[in-house]
Amino acid sequence: MDLHILWFALLGVLLTGYAILDGFDLGVGILHLGARSDQERRVVLNSIGPIWDGNEVWLVTFGGALFAAFPEAYATVFSGFYLAFMLVLFALILRAVSLEFRGKLPPSAWRSFWDGGFFVASVLASLLFGVAVGAILVGVPLDARGVYAGGFLDLLLPARLPFFPLLVGLLTVALFALHGSLYLNLKTEGGLQARVRRWMWHAFGSFLVLYLLTTIVSLTKVPRATANFDRFPWAWAIVVLSVLAIGNIPRTIYLGRHGQAFISSCLVIATLIGLVGVALFPNLVTSSVAEATSLTIYNASSSETTLKIMAIIAAIGMPFVLGYTGAVYWMFRGKVRLDEHGY
Repeated sequence: MDLHILWFALLGVLLTGYAILDGFDLGVGILHLGARSDQERRVVLNSIGPIWDGNEVWLVTFGGALFAAFPEAYATVFSGFYLAFMLVLFALILRAVSLEFRGKLPPSAWRSFWDGGFFVASVLASLLFGVAVGAILVGVPLDARGVYAGGFLDLLLPARLPFFPLLVGLLTVALFALHGSLYLNLKTEGGLQARVRRWMWHAFGSFLVLYLLTTIVSLTKVPRATANFDRFPWAWAIVVLSVLAIGNIPRTIYLGRHGQAFISSCLVIATLIGLVGVALFPNLVTSSVAEATSLTIYNASSSETTLKIMAIIAAIGMPFVLGYTGAVYWMFRGKVRLDEHGY
């Protein structure tokens, strides 16, 4: 197998794992201000308490794999999108600090401040992740050496299609809110769970509207969205699976099959990332100036020897990562209940 294609696919797997696992963490952060009392908010936060930091390891691994496999793309993305990544880093740090500091002092004002920080950080991180995807799909200005030649506003308002990255960012926020509500429904009970189920319907409605709007704009205004479908007809299977997964969410919610609804949400995230990968291939960073200056899996890659060694390391390490992740989720399965001290 072509090692360049293998590592393109493995990067997609790492990004999918992060989006699925940390996606519901971010969704919980987006929704948690809807809890009515400090006790309910504590339940919401405890639902992700043992696992949120482990979920972010997938993002770190993705960055490390991109650096090792495609250093030219890594250099362009992390230097050209510097301000955007600093904002993402700020949001992720603020999430961690908010979770850790919230319970350090008893005053309600103290806890409300950090609750607000957790909400803002979760929304900001979700929005920026979506903006990055939208910008990559539209294309970014690269010079003849493949170096980013724009500014921060070129990511938010690209000349070719202004506001599309922001639209994808809002779609990502809605998708993660839906994903987080489906997760919370599995972890809560009583009055809080009843409210979570209302959140699910509101989140699904918002996601569906933004999904349809983004799909229409993508098909009519983004040439790369469908450019590879003639080359890879099997990609239509991903489209069908994505549509079926989206349709299955309200069906399973209505029937009370909440585990299936959450699995369907995971499939939606995986298929959408898969479609982004199909649209980009073989590019890693598409140039809006000239296709010849785009960074591909071939002109931005490390040597064949490096890719081969990395593949061997991945084959050895990935089973351990998956096994550890599965063990942690199995250990903390079931409903979240507070002890007599409120923790």
